[in-house]
This record gives sequence, C-alpha cells and structure tokens, in this order.
Amino acid sequence: MRQLIPFLTILLALTLPDRAQARDITIDLTDPIVSITTGFTGTDLLLYGAVKQAGDLVVVVRGPARDEVVRRKEKMLGVWVNQDELVFDKVPSFYRVSSNRPLKEFMNAADADRLQIGLENLDLRAKVSGKLLPEAPYEFREGLIRNLQRIGLYMTKPDNVVFLSEQLFRTRLRFPANVSVGTFTIEVYLFRDNKLQSTATTLLTVRKFGVEAQVYDLAHRYSLAYGVLAVIIAVVAGWAANAAFRKG
Repeated sequence: MRQLIPFLTILLALTLPDRAQARDITIDLTDPIVSITTGFTGTDLLLYGAVKQAGDLVVVVRGPARDEVVRRKEKMLGVWVNQDELVFDKVPSFYRVSSNRPLKEFMNAADADRLQIGLENLDLRAKVSGKLLPEAPYEFREGLIRNLQRIGLYMTKPDNVVFLSEQLFRTRLRFPANVSVGTFTIEVYLFRDNKLQSTATTLLTVRKFGVEAQVYDLAHRYSLAYGVLAVIIAVVAGWAANAAFRKG
C-alpha cells in the first residue's frame, strides 16, 4: 500500500479543480537528491507520474554540462601514443532516454533533432582556440560518445517507461558510482498521434556528503593545498611502508 501512495497522490492532483488540472503531465521522483558518501556504488531512483490522456512518453535525463577532451591514439614503434585532440564544449555529463515503445514508431525526425532526443541528435560542439566549430569531426564525436558509454554515463540503448494504467506510469533511473555532482534535468515529453503535446521537467541534485564532500571541496576550492597535501601523504605512506618492511 505504501508504494501506491505516490501514484495515488499524482492521480489526485490530476483530478483537483485547480491549476494542477491544467497539467497534461504530472511527475515526481522518489528522492530529489542523490547522496554520494564513502562506499557509494550507484543508485536507482523511480520517476513516476500521470498523464491526463493516454499517449506515448519519452523521458530524457541530462547531467550537468562540462568540457570533454577526446584524443586520437596512434601506434608508433609498437607503442600507442596520444596524437590529435579535440575539446568538446558543454557536453552533458550524463545522458539517458526512456520510452514506452521504440521512438521511431511515434516521434518524427524533426522533433527528435530539435529536442536532442537520441545520441545521434545530441548537439555536441567542438571548439578550437575558444571558437566553436560548425561541425565536429565524425570520428571524434563518435569517440566521445563511445568513451562515455564505456564508463556507463551514456546509454547504450533506451530504457523502458511502464504504464501501470492508461494514466499512471513509472520508469527506473540508474545512476552509476562515477556520476557527476551537480543538477540533473529530467524532461518528460508526451506525444499523441505522432505530435508533441506537452512536456514536464523536474530537477535532481547529486551531492557529496561526509568525508567525500570535504575532500571534493578541498580539491576544487584549494587545489594547490590539496596537491601539496596529497604529495605529503604519499611521501609519509611510502616512508611508513619502507620502515615496516625493514623491520620485517
């Protein structure tokens, strides 16, 4: 019964005669904050909601944007070495798509491109000397996506949105252990008769807590002090290990 409470609350909101009634989509998360602490191995959240009328749903999760560097390696004298590199500007650090059926069955290419739904439609812009290129070289763009897929931050295939009835739906969102901190955007698109009818957006915060947060804050706010401290700890640890082996 406890698991049904969120869905019943959403359904009640759709029936109230106030401004909530104007919403075509109502959504919420089981927890709006992901807490990263020592031993964090990733987590699952449940996005649930309701629509006023049946249709097709697409859920898109985007992580905070950051610059990414892609390097091309070449084999020289039997050793792989870095050659050319390209910096991509403001790349979503996390990207996943969920839908209740294959996207091509209800969404046209123009909407997919405009809304950047699907890896092939992401607007990934490279820059050289601070200036954005009209179009990123294909091999570097594919390399960027492949790298992010390999570490679990980009999807390899869409996840499922499950309708519990004609109005209620849910989808499970997986966040791996290496997920970035910051604000994530979760957008839900409602399509009906192959046309976009409505959208809804909610935010998710990923934070570090405890010792993890203190180390992260030190590394980003006082990088010089963090570097010096790291060197000191490494020297002390090396000296202690050496002393222990000598006694042995």
